[in-house]
Amino acid sequence: MMDWLERLDPGVHRRIKGLRLVTAFGLAAMAGRMPEVVNGLDAGQSLSVLAGGFALWASVSEVRSMRSDSSRDLLLLCMAAAVGAASYALVAPGLAAMSVAGPELVLVTGAFSTGYLRRYGILGTGLGSQIYIGQLLAYGSNLGPGDVWTIAIAGLIAAVAAIVPRVLSGPAERPALAPTIGQVQVAGLSDVRPELAMGLQAATAALLIIWLTSHFGLQEPAWGITACTYVIAGSAAGTMDRVRRRILGTAIGVPLGLACLPLAPHAPLLLWLAAAAAMVVYAMALPERYDIACGAFAFTLVVTLAATGEHSVPLLFARAWETVLGGTLGLLAALLLLPLRPIAPSAEQ
Repeated sequence: MMDWLERLDPGVHRRIKGLRLVTAFGLAAMAGRMPEVVNGLDAGQSLSVLAGGFALWASVSEVRSMRSDSSRDLLLLCMAAAVGAASYALVAPGLAAMSVAGPELVLVTGAFSTGYLRRYGILGTGLGSQIYIGQLLAYGSNLGPGDVWTIAIAGLIAAVAAIVPRVLSGPAERPALAPTIGQVQVAGLSDVRPELAMGLQAATAALLIIWLTSHFGLQEPAWGITACTYVIAGSAAGTMDRVRRRILGTAIGVPLGLACLPLAPHAPLLLWLAAAAAMVVYAMALPERYDIACGAFAFTLVVTLAATGEHSVPLLFARAWETVLGGTLGLLAALLLLPLRPIAPSAEQ
């Protein structure tokens, strides 16, 4: 086991990051449950979920080496998540009155941002992802216009909870940079930016999931939209590889999580500890081993849902297969809509 860990994370640097993001989540979630903070907020019961989610995924997206740069990025990332959540809270209720799948349409804008903002580098990639994460958390909490103040407080709590562990981790952490988009172009349309193509691919796949929800009543469309958003890579071949790895990881992580369900009524603390360990593995596996990261995250989702009282096996399986569906639609969008191909050496000359 130690040899495997050393191969996956030489130097222990990403294990430190894994512990940091778990700590950030715990600090934000606990602060969001304090009666002094929650009192008077219309959506106070959602504050812990929002703050914990903002801090966790900001910590995942932040990849700077200097503590000052990391602190700045963490603040911006938490604010981006709050902006995404606020956009959902303000717009979704009106769309819900127009269509059954209306609220999911807001997630389409986040899916587009996740792809398109990659044109602005590492920070832009994180900001786009955080906008979608904020929308997703607001969607899960069914927030409305009256909850914007709750969202703002969640963003502030998340920023503090994410920055403090990063400052304390100091130079012991050397984050691995996420892979950047290589020299690619849209097949037949060299003047279209690759990031625009990626945003349109994710948004189109998300719209297809919404259409399927309207006509066939998918139980968990947000899970499918999330899958198609994050499998889009910087080339069609890269997307195919990510889909394969995501399906493989989900196929392993979900059954392992389901096997732990009998512990939920008797030992929920053990499930939370297992989820924390899985998130450390998740941080270690990114970005080189996307399959292991997806398996660890799928396991975390299942056991945390069980620990919070969600024990419905059919519902959990629905989320699993709709995740696979979303990944498949994302792959089709990457292959058929503005496909990205490596630039041939002759084309560069």
